[in-house]
Amino acid sequence: MKKLILSAAIILGGLSVQAAIPAVSNSIFSLVTIQDEYTEVAADAIPAAVKSTAEKSFPNTKLEKAYKNEKNEYKLEISSGDKKYTVFTDASGNIIKK
Repeated sequence: MKKLILSAAIILGGLSVQAAIPAVSNSIFSLVTIQDEYTEVAADAIPAAVKSTAEKSFPNTKLEKAYKNEKNEYKLEISSGDKKYTVFTDASGNIIKK
């Protein structure tokens, strides 16, 4: 009789362990954005292809500042009245989406 009660207790205990609530794991992701370092350059140091792209793509705008990084990509800050825009181009004048 003792063996019957003991085996019943073990079986019921085993079933109750499986009925427990499973642990929920929360994953935390962090996004790191690495910006290319741009250094300011004079307006006359910008290639003609970059200037013509800015003039054709954004007519009636004024070039405020120009920056260049190690990959020969240009960051142009242009303005039209009270609106300001930032445009990224490569050395050939192709617009880069960032």
